[in-house]
Amino acid sequence: MPMNSSTVGKSTRRFRHVAEKRWLMSYAAGIGEMSANYYDTTKELTVHPVFTVCPEWPVVLDAQRVEGSESMTAEEARSGVHASHDVHIHRPIRPDESLYTRATITSVEQRKAGAFQMMRLETRDEESNLIVSTYQGGLSRGVSVIGGDKAIETAPLLPEMPPGTKVGPEFAVPVSTHAAHVYTECARIYNPIHTDREVALAAGLPDVILHGTATLALTISCLIDKLLDGNAHRVKRYACRFSAMVLMPGTITLEVNGSADCHVWFSAYNTAGEPAIRGGYIEVG
Repeated sequence: MPMNSSTVGKSTRRFRHVAEKRWLMSYAAGIGEMSANYYDTTKELTVHPVFTVCPEWPVVLDAQRVEGSESMTAEEARSGVHASHDVHIHRPIRPDESLYTRATITSVEQRKAGAFQMMRLETRDEESNLIVSTYQGGLSRGVSVIGGDKAIETAPLLPEMPPGTKVGPEFAVPVSTHAAHVYTECARIYNPIHTDREVALAAGLPDVILHGTATLALTISCLIDKLLDGNAHRVKRYACRFSAMVLMPGTITLEVNGSADCHVWFSAYNTAGEPAIRGGYIEVG
C-alpha cells in the first residue's frame, strides 16, 4: 500500500529525555573522541553537536505511527532509508538538562525512487525554549504516494558554495570492525541492520552497516578537530545527504570541498570510493 500524504501536519507524542553526563560522555566515546572537553566533569562538559540525534531517535520511530501512516505495510515501512539531515543548533545542549522532543510531518511527495517524507523535529527545554531544530528526510523506495504531494512548509535551503571557493584538505577517518555495535549502545539508537548480521542479510544488505548518523558524527568530529581548533560550540548548523553504505572495518575519506567565511562544504567516501555523504555542510559561529 502507498504512503498517505494525509500524514502531513500530524505530530508525534512529546518525548522527554535527560542529557545525563553518562550519556553525553558515552556518545563521545562511541565515536572515538579524544578531547578532554567531552569527559572532564570538573567543568561543564562539551556536548558533541551530533548528540542531537540521540533524543530524536524514539521520536522518529513514533512518527511511523501518526494518523494516516497505517496505509503502509510493515514491509514498506522497513524500506525507508534516512536520506537527508539538516540540524540547526539554537544553543548547545547542557549537561543534565531535560529535553522535550516532538516531530511534525511537514511534507510528502512522490519521487522517481519512491515516496519522500520530510519531518521537522524540535527539541526544547523546560521553559519551552527551542534548543535544536532538525529537518530529516526519509525515502521509502518503490513506494507510491496517495493523496498527492502535500507540504505545510519548505525545509530551509543550504548556502551554495560560491564559484572559485578554495578547496580544502582531505582526511582519512578509520572505522573499526565493531564501530556500529559500540555506537548503537553509546548513542542508544537501536536498529538491527547495524548490529545483527542475520537481519542485515535478510534486508538485502551485504553485511551490517554503519549508521548514517555515526558516519556523519565521525566526519563532523574530524572537521571540528582539524578546522575549528577543537571547539565544538562553533558548529551552529550541519547538514548532509546520505548515499552509499559504510561497511566495517574500513576508512572514510573526508574531502573538504571548500570553505568561505563561516561555511564549510564537504563530502565523505567509503572504502570502495563511493559517496557515503553528499552535500555535507557546516555553518560555523
